[in-house]
Amino acid sequence: MSEHKTIEQLNEIAANEYNKIKGKTLTNKDRMAIPQMEMPSGEPLVRARQMTEVALGYTAEQAIVEANRCLQCKNQPCVSGCPVNVQIPKFIEQVAKGEFKAAVDIIKETNLLPAICGRVCPQEKQCQGQCTVGKVYKNAEKSVSIGRLERFVADWERTNNLVTSPAIAPSTGKKVAVVGSGPAGLTVAADCRRAGHDVTVFEAFHKAGGVMVYGIPEFRLPKSIVQNEVENLKRMGVKFEMSTLVGRTMTVQQILTEKGFDAAFIGTGAGLPKFFGIPGENYIGVFSANEYLTRANLMKAYDTEHADTPYYHAKTVVVCGGGNVAMDAARMALRLGAEKVYVVYRRSRVEMPARREEVDHAEEEGVIFKFLENPVEILGSSETGKVTGIKALSYELGEPDEKGRRRPVEIKGSEHEIPCDAVIVALGNNSNPLIPATTPEINVDDRGHITVDESQETSMTKVWAGGDIVLGAATVILAMGEGRKAAASINEYLAK
Repeated sequence: MSEHKTIEQLNEIAANEYNKIKGKTLTNKDRMAIPQMEMPSGEPLVRARQMTEVALGYTAEQAIVEANRCLQCKNQPCVSGCPVNVQIPKFIEQVAKGEFKAAVDIIKETNLLPAICGRVCPQEKQCQGQCTVGKVYKNAEKSVSIGRLERFVADWERTNNLVTSPAIAPSTGKKVAVVGSGPAGLTVAADCRRAGHDVTVFEAFHKAGGVMVYGIPEFRLPKSIVQNEVENLKRMGVKFEMSTLVGRTMTVQQILTEKGFDAAFIGTGAGLPKFFGIPGENYIGVFSANEYLTRANLMKAYDTEHADTPYYHAKTVVVCGGGNVAMDAARMALRLGAEKVYVVYRRSRVEMPARREEVDHAEEEGVIFKFLENPVEILGSSETGKVTGIKALSYELGEPDEKGRRRPVEIKGSEHEIPCDAVIVALGNNSNPLIPATTPEINVDDRGHITVDESQETSMTKVWAGGDIVLGAATVILAMGEGRKAAASINEYLAK
């Protein structure tokens, strides 16, 4: 973990680099010599108790310097690494020239949610994973910071009140229903509306945004940004019907018949949490990460005066898991007043699926990592029914599994206890089972994911699906990629 630099230090580095390149025609050698611009972030021990955003975004100077690291490769490997094929070298070229509005307009040709994707997409596994600069350094973390630049231009456009809505084709008279307002659903709504169709989004919760509002914490993705994107869609003419649980308040069949929609898209996500299936999971104080984060994010449990729900007060919290959701839950526990937070993960740091930046941020804030450990029982009091700790085993790493990650092998006789008063289980989620359970015409696989063809069409006529309900728990940008494919297929179908 690198030392935390102050905003002043980072600004000074950027100013020096900016002055070196200003007005010069740069060779590839010059570009490779420019150091990567670090993202400014809040003071760790202060931000660990606040809900305000941790990563503070580039300044204009930092963005221009970082954009000048791009080699403008002819074969554009970064574009093929992007699930929605944003024209990355084109937009970065505009940033390098200081043409920020032109840059964001290029992104929005294929991605209408750049302020969100710039914050939460794992670019190092996608566009930045293919970047030539990163390949030279043999490290995707040292690639051109595509996500940070995307975030910068989107924020710049919003703060300067320059947001423009895309052009809408003349009305076709066709109606499209979108079930779920997560990233896949919002993408379908935008693309179908642009084609001139009448679009209505049905959302089970009282706020639109899906996992972006209930799953991802405020300190990583401010809810006002998601709200802005929803408002942009409303300005385009997309309608939203909130607190409508399709599969309960109405079926997919009723949407197509009684409601008269010509096509429907299912994007209900992966909201069914997984548990260990070990003794003690029914004690008070054991939560799925899903419930814990939904209470805090969607219902603002931390705002004790105005919250719609309480949260569970705990001094010592154990979070089980190693993904981004585990990091979100651990960091949220600190912000909800925990004095000590442990992350228990059965492999080593190297195998952790969480983004390195999230792990570094958690560590800076005081989260304690217990690698190569896993719970076998949750301990509790028979009198109060509350959690008192976990019983864990220690592991060592054996041979790699089918994903290439080394398998954890139990160390005999290594049982030990970790006292705590709350346990958060962050083992991922299964697909939302409600629509498949109430719509037998829609085929699912043995994991409950809706099965689709290459254009996202389901086994039910006039119905498409995408995002986590198809993929299992994935990323915002992968869900958006599926939404784009589905929308293109819906638009083609309705044009016939």
